[in-house]
Amino acid sequence: MAEAQNIPAGSTTAGSIAVAAESTVATRMSAPPSYDVADFPVPHGREEEWRFTPLERLRGLHDGTAVAADGGVTVEVTAPEGVTVETVGRDDARIGAAGVPVDRVAAQAYASFEKASVVSVPKETVLTEPVRISVHGTGGTAYAHQVVEVGAFAEAVVVIDHTGDAVLAANTDFLIGDGAKLTVVSVQDWDDRAVHVAQQNALVGRDASFKSVVVTFGGDLVRLHPRVQYGGPGGEAELFGLYFTDQGQHQEHRLLVDHNAPHCKSNVAYKGALQGTDAHAVWIGDVVIRVQAEGTDTYELNRNLVLTDGARVDSVPNLEIETGEIAGAGHASATGRFDDEQLFYLMARGIPETEARRLVVRGFFAELVQQIGLPDVEERLLATIETELEASV
Repeated sequence: MAEAQNIPAGSTTAGSIAVAAESTVATRMSAPPSYDVADFPVPHGREEEWRFTPLERLRGLHDGTAVAADGGVTVEVTAPEGVTVETVGRDDARIGAAGVPVDRVAAQAYASFEKASVVSVPKETVLTEPVRISVHGTGGTAYAHQVVEVGAFAEAVVVIDHTGDAVLAANTDFLIGDGAKLTVVSVQDWDDRAVHVAQQNALVGRDASFKSVVVTFGGDLVRLHPRVQYGGPGGEAELFGLYFTDQGQHQEHRLLVDHNAPHCKSNVAYKGALQGTDAHAVWIGDVVIRVQAEGTDTYELNRNLVLTDGARVDSVPNLEIETGEIAGAGHASATGRFDDEQLFYLMARGIPETEARRLVVRGFFAELVQQIGLPDVEERLLATIETELEASV
């Protein structure tokens, strides 16, 4: 079931990889990015960027009929000494500096929030403890904006934890200064009825490093749009993700890495497991290598493990290349069931089938969980995975 392509330096492209100059392909949204909601037509589900999303489950976030914001979430920030936490107005220059909304829901969120939370790490500061941002839903509708700013040559880890019940549309900006390192762990552990639609923008400075780990478990519908662009040469981005889609859930991750500067790197790896009737996961991985982005090195990977009948996965990797001077580029996508050989190997050594199946799934996720680097978060996520598995094996 796997489809994989690698392009070494100097090679020509083929297959589903498009070489383009001014063409428009699936990696480009149907409308140009804009802060104005009116610049985006109301989606009807036939558009490329909306065709996998059940619009009726967005609770009106996409067409302006959502109930006015009523304080549906509370946000609490716990930060080590030296970190600045502010609540700012819409006129703050840092808001929107990492990226512009690319669809109607993101534009609606930008137009509707009143105050934004800004977390700033001063330049050359190396944090020994993570910044923790708790976003808890209280049952209402909310629009939010979060900014995380890391100064030049600083290092930080930020954990954003989403819990409770809410209908939330949000934008998050990550501003990574030159030579800085930022790791962000975004956990979606919502209650069963929650709706979460968010655009996450990262602007990676010269010779800076950005690591994103997105973990999605809960919610009725979760649609996340991580995006990366580079503010100078030498930047690196790692985008990791894991999701466990249960019966009736819709979990959608739409990524874009925009290689707009030379000699930058990116690595994308997302893994998902699905179980139950009408469990639906969507992964769209878009990488654009622009004319000026010579020396780019990029790869994207998506793997899905279907545990029961009735679950569905849509996985679409896209790679658009506008220059022939690259270090390497490629992608891979595969969806399948348990590896029968692994299962047989374990059972042949006396491990009961139920436990053997759990071991296979835990091993499937292990390398991504280890990317988090925070023992308390890793233990919590492994416990959640175990709870999910108890329902299927």
